[in-house]
Amino acid sequence: MKRKLWIWFSALMIVAAACAPAAAPTAAPQATSAPQAMTKITLQLQWVAQSQFAGYYAAVDQGFYKAEGLDVTIKEGAVDIVPQQVLASGQAEFAVSWVPKALVSREEGAKIVNIGQIFQRSGTLQVSWKDSGITKPEDWQGKKVGTWGFGNEFELLAAIQQAGLNKDTDVTIVQQPFDMSLLLNREIDAAQAMTYNEYAQVLESKNPATGELYKPEDLSVIDYNQVGTAMLQDALWAREDWLQDSANQDLAVRFLRATFKGWIFCRDNFDACVEIVLKAGTTLGQGHQAWQLNEINKLIWPSPAGIGVMDKALWDQTIKVSTEQAVLKAAPDAGAYRTDLAQKALDDLKAQGVDVAGAGFTPQTVQVTEGGN
Repeated sequence: MKRKLWIWFSALMIVAAACAPAAAPTAAPQATSAPQAMTKITLQLQWVAQSQFAGYYAAVDQGFYKAEGLDVTIKEGAVDIVPQQVLASGQAEFAVSWVPKALVSREEGAKIVNIGQIFQRSGTLQVSWKDSGITKPEDWQGKKVGTWGFGNEFELLAAIQQAGLNKDTDVTIVQQPFDMSLLLNREIDAAQAMTYNEYAQVLESKNPATGELYKPEDLSVIDYNQVGTAMLQDALWAREDWLQDSANQDLAVRFLRATFKGWIFCRDNFDACVEIVLKAGTTLGQGHQAWQLNEINKLIWPSPAGIGVMDKALWDQTIKVSTEQAVLKAAPDAGAYRTDLAQKALDDLKAQGVDVAGAGFTPQTVQVTEGGN
């Protein structure tokens, strides 16, 4: 009898619990509005871990992606990896690529679109020894001029043409390794260099004649921004068909918002950002990464319209150089880039009082170290 009463009582309690009103939900933490479910996202870089990509690593390290409900995997690049092709094949949701390179792939059929123009200016230089007498592109006549190729040569070839020189008869173009060895050994007269990488490699090397590190005054530098053939470089790209889904547009805004916060963090927390890059597994030393981050920040800040928003004048210049050099057969259609997603991300950040333009940005003073250590 007792057993029957206990079964009856238990059943009654279950029914009562089912009919009882639900408890009021607890208030969500105000610190974050992140979705509970994490969405896996892959970002393809165009090179190995280094300060060139510091903002993305900072966004992971500081939890900015996580706060947006994104579980982001960063895939490093290599010489034989073409980021925009990885993107177009569906192996990544986002990719970092230079604008002209990506536009070539787009012209060849890759349905990709620029959704965030991170770098506001070009970082490409042509570096010579001061005693070479080379101060302008016209001085390359009869000289050996290095380039890496792989789409990095477009600014150089445009400058050669603009100077009235013939790239096949007036200049000897030399395939250059991804270092400055040919210049250091004086095997070429001018070497291609990025402000944030190879230029520093020269300054981090010892002058055998003095036993001291080379100094900027030992070099002559041609800056393509000043020459007028500079082209837009690091940008974020996504697939057009993927973005047709409104849910993916929301993901893109969240990704951009977190990415912008990563780059802002690196602007405002220089030393901490260098440490984040070092933790990411870079093979380059702390001194070199500090130099690199300082130069990368110069390419991004200030961003007058806000980080990630396209500068139409620089876009037009990039297209002009690309078409004149036959890098592109024709100018791309208006859908090659869009600013609405970046603008939405920026508006959200500005509403939070975040400085997205960096108008008052001041570069660091970085001490050059031997070997970049």
